[in-house]
Amino acid sequence: MKRELLKTGDGSVTIHLPDINEQYHSKHGAIQESKHVFLKMGLHTFKNGKAVSILEIGFGTGLNALLTYFEGIKLNLNISYTAVEAFPVIDSEWRALKYDELLKEERTAEIFETLHTIAWEDNISLSDNFTLCKQEKKFERITDVEKYNLIYFDAFGARVQPELWTEAIFEIMHTAMKKGAKLVTYAAKGSVRRAMQAVGFKVERLEGPPGKREMLRATK
Repeated sequence: MKRELLKTGDGSVTIHLPDINEQYHSKHGAIQESKHVFLKMGLHTFKNGKAVSILEIGFGTGLNALLTYFEGIKLNLNISYTAVEAFPVIDSEWRALKYDELLKEERTAEIFETLHTIAWEDNISLSDNFTLCKQEKKFERITDVEKYNLIYFDAFGARVQPELWTEAIFEIMHTAMKKGAKLVTYAAKGSVRRAMQAVGFKVERLEGPPGKREMLRATK
């Protein structure tokens, strides 16, 4: 499938798949979408000094992990980050995104490269407060039980991959989460909300990122 780089509304770049008219992030702004959906509505619900176990559904470009690394330092969180991806982006793609040129954090280029180049399946410490384990597999193969405090659900949209937004998938998410854990996603479709509710989640409609009216947050 053809893949090309697309500059988004906030100046950051994402990967666009023209054959299915889908991209890894919002056309209105890749960085601002990630900051709003996954940091503001997800990570920021945890308090100073908290140990937080995160599962990312769709490692993709590594942007969510990169932003979480630096935000975790600011929030004084101890983060254990697991990222699942069935089809990793290739070296030339993630390097071309140049997120380090837009994020004004120390060591951004170094951390971004490390996120992509560390071995899959190994638990790697990137700092005293951030460990990462990348797992190359499909989402339906997740078998964790009551492990995570927070899930970033960042799969391709239900329009192009409806099988990733079903009760079966959300049952796997529900099982993997600790009691009181939260799942955040950019999605807001009624069918997605109903699938979440059907497996036992309490679901909130929240203000969406720029260019999108609403998003969903589910709590176990």
